Amino acid sequence: MEIKKVFNNNVVLTENKHGQEMVVMGRGLAFKKRPGDPVDPDKVEKTFVLENQGVSDKLAELLSEIPEEYFDLSYQIIDYAKTRLPYKLDDYIYVALTDHLSFAISRYKQGIHLPNALLWEIRKYYKQEFQVAMASLDLIEKSIGVRLEEDEAGSIALHLVNSQLSGESMEATVKMTKMVNNILNIVKYYFQIELDESSINYERFLTHLRFFALRSVREERAPVEHSDNFLYEQVKKKYHKAFLCSQKVAAFVETNYDWYVTKDEIIYLTLHIHRVTNRHDMNANPSD
Repeated sequence: MEIKKVFNNNVVLTENKHGQEMVVMGRGLAFKKRPGDPVDPDKVEKTFVLENQGVSDKLAELLSEIPEEYFDLSYQIIDYAKTRLPYKLDDYIYVALTDHLSFAISRYKQGIHLPNALLWEIRKYYKQEFQVAMASLDLIEKSIGVRLEEDEAGSIALHLVNSQLSGESMEATVKMTKMVNNILNIVKYYFQIELDESSINYERFLTHLRFFALRSVREERAPVEHSDNFLYEQVKKKYHKAFLCSQKVAAFVETNYDWYVTKDEIIYLTLHIHRVTNRHDMNANPSD
């Protein structure tokens, strides 16, 4: 193997015999080495193949700015995730997760804790990813002695979820985008308002809709649970206008996408719609 790029003293970019780019790691592997020099196989400790060649430049830039131990941690987490999740992860997750871990650990050392506003949704709808992420917290603690909060498990899980999206066809991506946009328009029209796209409640709602659209496109049913009829009735009564709007959303999705919206989903839609519209005059008469 021949060195194509030197990331730092311990990490280089090379190619295998099939012409596929590989990131190769090993202590002192690239010390005083240049592109074109051979890779010393005795110093190689870890390798992984990059199917997307565009990722290598971003990875090189990242590794020039942060300790490589964070990349090693990311590598271990992704390697573990691949054995637990039933889908392929996009190469870019090596960049995104490494960058996130570096930032998260830096914040932890500074005593800064950022709550994950999406933890509820992530834990509810992406249980496999969340379990992998919780195991990742153990791995991080074992490797560098830092115990991150459960909120960070939510963020790691979200990176795993987002890594699936690259595998979708353009047709599926367009379908998801249109569905989300149509649902947002239903809410805007129903309440006769413009939503505050800079608010955290809008971000929560948008993320929830993206996940909802992804499940619809993939025909993945929501987790099977016993519906809480008491909670359903309470939400219906307490947030009546938002509930009626969620009913219109459900009817639209069922008619146009042949996708049945469960009572649990109605509850979540209602709560999100209430939050995202609550800053406006809720006494105004919505469109019927």
